[in-house]
Amino acid sequence: MNLKELKAYLSGYGELRYQINSNSLIAMSNGSLVRNSSTENKGFSARILKGGAWGFASTSQLNQENVKKIIDQAGKNAQFLFQKQAQSDLILPSRPISIERDLSTRKSRLNSKEKIELISEINAQLRAKYQDLTTLTLIINEEKVEKNVVTGDGTDFRTVIPRAHLSCNFMMRNGNEMITESCRIGGLGEFEDYFDKVDEFYKNFAEAYEHLVNKKSAVFAQSGLHDVILDSQLAGILAHEAIGHTTEADIVRGGSIMEEMMGKQVASEMVNLIDVPHTYDGELCPRPVFVDDEGLEPITANIIENGILKTFMHNKCSALSYGVAPTGNARASQYSDEPIIRMRNTMIVPGNDKLEDMIKSIKDGYYLILPNNGEADRTSEFMFGIVRGYQIKDGKVAKAIKETTISGVAVKLLKTITAISDDLTWSGGGTCGKKQGIAVGMGGPAIKCKVNIGGK
Repeated sequence: MNLKELKAYLSGYGELRYQINSNSLIAMSNGSLVRNSSTENKGFSARILKGGAWGFASTSQLNQENVKKIIDQAGKNAQFLFQKQAQSDLILPSRPISIERDLSTRKSRLNSKEKIELISEINAQLRAKYQDLTTLTLIINEEKVEKNVVTGDGTDFRTVIPRAHLSCNFMMRNGNEMITESCRIGGLGEFEDYFDKVDEFYKNFAEAYEHLVNKKSAVFAQSGLHDVILDSQLAGILAHEAIGHTTEADIVRGGSIMEEMMGKQVASEMVNLIDVPHTYDGELCPRPVFVDDEGLEPITANIIENGILKTFMHNKCSALSYGVAPTGNARASQYSDEPIIRMRNTMIVPGNDKLEDMIKSIKDGYYLILPNNGEADRTSEFMFGIVRGYQIKDGKVAKAIKETTISGVAVKLLKTITAISDDLTWSGGGTCGKKQGIAVGMGGPAIKCKVNIGGK
């Protein structure tokens, strides 16, 4: 589709988007293939601004005549809403960009049969090595999003962003209970970018199995407020769920706790929390956004600086309302979705401490490593499940603990932070479910803080 030609049919400011979302999944359980599927969802959408109202329309019927009708319909929808809502005209901020980025692999692609053969071989080797497993599940999951967008203010971009993961899930009987462990390998890119040398990631399987064996003698955590080390994946989900969502401008306007906290201390002075569009420290983030879906060149949102709340995440309209520059956080999941304010790659910035020293500093506490879920509300109150954790006794990692939960209020927890490790780990497999499921990146260092733990 030639979107530049279609741009001539716009009346007023508008955005035209052609998008393809493709997914494939291969799953094997105990050596049996249980799923081999692929889907593709593609279509065209138009969003047009008339006065102070947006009109939106989309179609999967990709012929020139139908696409022109959709553009016309979006304009009519905008005009109708403008008349009904009696909004004043909007003059939107503009930061146009012309760019093409295709992150598809340059390596030779494997077909479905070859991928099945590969995980069959992995299954056979793991089964031979770990004979006490009750269930062994291997999953290859690949996603790719292609977007082509033109806007009335001059943006023209095409991006192709893939991500791929191999997940390994272990299950073992331990007396009358079943214990589980898992690991996920991959991230930005396609399957071949990670899995052309199988031997390099067997160490991840071995690490997951070691944690599984440690769970056989796991003890209950003691409930209450404790000194803990939250490892990088927990720091990442805390940044996303408990702080990120409360600083999305549309949620702020809907009653977030952060509405009255701009310019105030919401964390320890050593805390810096940011939402990054595509590159951090010279490396691409797990879910790069080179241009947002309103056609803006995105910038980093420096949400918390030295413990002080400094900014929210914005699209064009919210930035105009707050009188600030838009950060480029408008994203749409599918062609049929309108762009809304979404996170991109949200992280706590690494500090200057060493993880081993942070552990040594705790006499009686916990080292919490891996979450399995998490949720938070507009007050920043959160609850996360913990599926991998250990006691810390006299500065040393001790026994594994049974699965548990942590809870609290993020703006209170962040003020208890006394150490931040100097490393950064990204989690690139996350999907955020705010109205539309969309890929996000979450990251961070390990942090030392106080948190409420569920248990005995």
